[in-house]
Amino acid sequence: MDAAIGVLDSGVGGLTVVKEILRQLPRERIVYFGDEARCPYGPRPAEEVRRFTEEIAAFLMQFPLKLLVIACNTATAVALESLQDRLPIPVVGVIQPGARAAIKATKNGRIGVIGTVGTIRSRAYEKAILRINPQVTVVSHACPELVPLVESGVLHGPAARAVVERALEPLQGSGIDTLILGCTHYPLLQHVIQDVVGDGVMLISSAEETAREISAILAHHGLLAEDVLADDGHRFFTSGDVVLFRRIAEQWFGFPVDVRHVSPSMSLVHFPA
Repeated sequence: MDAAIGVLDSGVGGLTVVKEILRQLPRERIVYFGDEARCPYGPRPAEEVRRFTEEIAAFLMQFPLKLLVIACNTATAVALESLQDRLPIPVVGVIQPGARAAIKATKNGRIGVIGTVGTIRSRAYEKAILRINPQVTVVSHACPELVPLVESGVLHGPAARAVVERALEPLQGSGIDTLILGCTHYPLLQHVIQDVVGDGVMLISSAEETAREISAILAHHGLLAEDVLADDGHRFFTSGDVVLFRRIAEQWFGFPVDVRHVSPSMSLVHFPA
């Protein structure tokens, strides 16, 4: 059996990345962990997020993995480099791909970024964008209320619209023509967000660009899956509510998902000191 692509996230948001991986690389097998019991990561101290991320990575490394995706912007900002140094497989984050996609998309050079408190505080997107094009103006804004909205399964309707409108109100009049959804939870609210910001603003989800990067890395190392994947080849784990996770995942994917519960306090493992 081919080794899998491991994907970790603070909750269900990384499913947006998984969906794009499966679209571009349908033969690949996914092993996913969503840390819903400790979500959201955004308000937490960086060192705590780094520890959580390393715990989940160590858990996923118990499976045969050929590549690991940190599908959480907050975790990418604080833990990507350390995991790249420690793991014997390629480790991919979601910030650099999103930054590149936004620079390609903008016409007026004004890019907005919304994300968790931790992601915005790290200035990770701003730094990544300005390294590529220092002439771009970046307008960043933290939207801590959006992750709990997604994790509760409220993705449509008046309640979702009201929360998104309040969250994005500070961006009104900013002149941005491109908006990075700087949290992998946010694409689950993409239709609501687009309605609020208007058709004149291009929304950027890093999922498509991240999947493209994964494909290039696997091809370069000769690791692309060759066999047709069996229907039950994917494995999904959550530290939170299995029923809610399954409902959101199946709504997003459109096919049945087998989800297992793992307690972060009992079943996660650690890297050797």
